[in-house]
Amino acid sequence: MYSPEPQSITFSTLINDIDKGIIKIPQFQRDFVWSIEESAKLIDSIIKGYPIGTFILWESQEKLRSVRNIGGADLPDTPLGSMVQYVLDGQQRMTSLYASLKGLQIQREKGSDDFSEIYVDLVASDEDSIIITNIEDRNATEVISLRNLLHGGIPVLMEYPKTMYQKLDEYKNRLQTYRFSTILLRGASIDIATEVFTRLNVGGKSLTVFEIMVAKTYDDSQKFDLSQKYEELIARLEQVGYETIPDITVLQTISVILVRECTRKNILKLDKQKFIDIWDDVIDAIERSIEYFRNYYRIPVSKILPYNALIVPFSYFFYNHPDKPVNDIKNYLDDFFWRVSLSERYSSSTETKLAQDIKKIDLILHGELPRYEFQVETSKDFIINNGGFSANRSFIKAILCLMAYQEPKSFNDNSIVRMNNDWLKQANSRNYHHFFPRAYLKKQGEDEFYINHIVNITIVDDFLNKRRIRAQAPSKYMATFQQENKALLRTMKTHLIDDLNSYGIWDDNYDAFFDCRAQKISNELTKRIIQQPVGILKN
Repeated sequence: MYSPEPQSITFSTLINDIDKGIIKIPQFQRDFVWSIEESAKLIDSIIKGYPIGTFILWESQEKLRSVRNIGGADLPDTPLGSMVQYVLDGQQRMTSLYASLKGLQIQREKGSDDFSEIYVDLVASDEDSIIITNIEDRNATEVISLRNLLHGGIPVLMEYPKTMYQKLDEYKNRLQTYRFSTILLRGASIDIATEVFTRLNVGGKSLTVFEIMVAKTYDDSQKFDLSQKYEELIARLEQVGYETIPDITVLQTISVILVRECTRKNILKLDKQKFIDIWDDVIDAIERSIEYFRNYYRIPVSKILPYNALIVPFSYFFYNHPDKPVNDIKNYLDDFFWRVSLSERYSSSTETKLAQDIKKIDLILHGELPRYEFQVETSKDFIINNGGFSANRSFIKAILCLMAYQEPKSFNDNSIVRMNNDWLKQANSRNYHHFFPRAYLKKQGEDEFYINHIVNITIVDDFLNKRRIRAQAPSKYMATFQQENKALLRTMKTHLIDDLNSYGIWDDNYDAFFDCRAQKISNELTKRIIQQPVGILKN
């Protein structure tokens, strides 16, 4: 069993260790948020001899990605041969203390705070606040800045009357002799350190797997910084509309490629050097997967990808298959994509199912069709009964992918409709248009479930949706577009609407439209599934 070491360190030791780069704030700690007023209360407690809590430090030879500039101060690297002490608990107090005693400028989102404006009230009683931040209308000989008290020297102190010398000396001595309570975790592994941090922060936000892996995989000699590498990846993906891919998806991909499993436990046990060595090849596989989603399935943005987790098996495929899939392998891979998406497979127990699906991808890589232990339903009745529109359901997203595959054109001029991740964060997105407008159908007494149904959704641009169509009946706004767009019939086919007459558009027959379009969606989805009986997974 691991035994932490309780210790007590002086003011000067604490500040000197920060100055020398021995005490560091690990990157997974949160930003410094304390105000000057909160910091003043902390110093007030110290000068009155009150306890301020315990600092928990982890001493280690591991070089983690750390916050180098505590409170904005430019601090050196840890000296060669010295152990680093990472702050696991008390970083807000420690940064506050350091910023106050150094009089630092702390940059905030809105401006900056000047921590040199913390003062000692030389005439305050012990019952009052001795450390203050407002000295407006105060006599200059009654207050002294904290920095001047500690570092001003004789020239500064001589500016005060002799009656204040004892008080000045007393307060300076109280600060410099105050002993800070610390607990040192010496020789503990990073797993223990991060577990301690997580448990200490049960009232706040626990560390994510990514935050822990940033710390575990950081290697200065190899110039590997996972946080920076991920930011670079997202910057590239933003150029192609896939910037919403989360960090856990990248970690799961690396894990399944290295150990064929991707639970939190598996990821945290990954070998650091193997992780670093494989990074570039895995990122290449991820980017080729995204290219395949964009170019082959014509999924223009990541927000309508049925699952981010789909990137994991597809990246595993492209990691092991350098070329684009063709013939049977392509057909089997496509079948896999639509089965996972339509069955809502990754809605629960995702990591377990990903591990199972890697075995299916292995079969596909060998040109074999996997047997699936679950069935996929693409009938018209199933779509009608399960098509309530929710922008977060994979079943609905799969149908949106089907719509995007048609490369939908604008009703009024046959131009390409552009989709945007920022517009697709919710069901009332600018890109989602109810072909029979909601307000119109409500006036007709239609049930809300059938109004807000995927069968009634088309993908249009913001201008068309908000300014041209609004709440008009389809027969009215489509008559206008028929005059403007000579290719209207071809345009509507890109929205899975084959015929304006049989779809009930000219006579505003929602039942006819709903039935025909549900059948059309069903037909298109059915084409994408390789029919087979439910079977046992083939290993």
